Amino acid sequence: MEVIQRSADELQTALVSKRQDLVKLYSKYTNEEKRFLEEGLHPGPSHIFQAITVLSDSDWIPAHPEKSQDFESFYRDPNRMTPNANHNTIYIQPIGSIGVAGFQTDQYVEWLRGYCQAFFYGLSVKLLPTVSVADTGCAFRVNSNSHNLQILTGDLLQFLGKQKPEDAFCIVGITMIDLYPKDSWNFVFGQASLNRGIGVFSFARYDDNFYSRNYAGRLQTQLQPKPGHYSVFDGYYTPPITSTLLLRSCKALLHWMEEDQSPAAACSSVPKPTEAFQTSKLWLYRCLDVLLKQNG
Repeated sequence: MEVIQRSADELQTALVSKRQDLVKLYSKYTNEEKRFLEEGLHPGPSHIFQAITVLSDSDWIPAHPEKSQDFESFYRDPNRMTPNANHNTIYIQPIGSIGVAGFQTDQYVEWLRGYCQAFFYGLSVKLLPTVSVADTGCAFRVNSNSHNLQILTGDLLQFLGKQKPEDAFCIVGITMIDLYPKDSWNFVFGQASLNRGIGVFSFARYDDNFYSRNYAGRLQTQLQPKPGHYSVFDGYYTPPITSTLLLRSCKALLHWMEEDQSPAAACSSVPKPTEAFQTSKLWLYRCLDVLLKQNG
């Protein structure tokens, strides 16, 4: 087992880069501005870059080595997408059943849209009508280990590319069905094409019971369904978006808002994502109260 923890100096160099003009510009910041920018680099509750525990050589980091990248090289990357006046909207495309249909699920999905719009401050976030798995025309299989249905990410990305509106900065598919990127892989949480502005992500494995033998989405038969027979998804169980998930989100957001208003974070020239929620703060507290009651 290995714990990876970068020092504050290493993180600062990665964020500012080694370019002398940028280092000189950074040195001109006031002490208050530097404290605001460096607060998340030091160990503590507000530490942005938490330590990473690598349990074995098969973990992602040792198994998929990548060249290090500072912020400057990322910012100058010619393939990096940036929003503009004609492409400034994030579209969320639900795929397949999202838990139990009804007002509560619809409300939770709408809250997800609101959180995305606050996080990606300055961009509009819109929900598209839900499409069925059959509508995407994607390949699918039964996972030989979990015995759950899975849908192929590559086919979903092709579908999303065709659905992408002209004013989109990107389009992201969300689903409660498990994903796989190719036959040789067990599963994947998500996949994206950064230069095309398309991606898909699954919440399936965030369900508390997903890895249990009693998981409701576990199929009784291990027979692989025939290609194109999408009837297997009719009535297929997908985990609900629960109030527990939103309870954690509300608590985290309100805590973030309070930190942004603290004297240590005072830096009027830096826009904060939480400003999008300031007018809804009382509403958030009411939501938190409701969710606390629902969770006992």
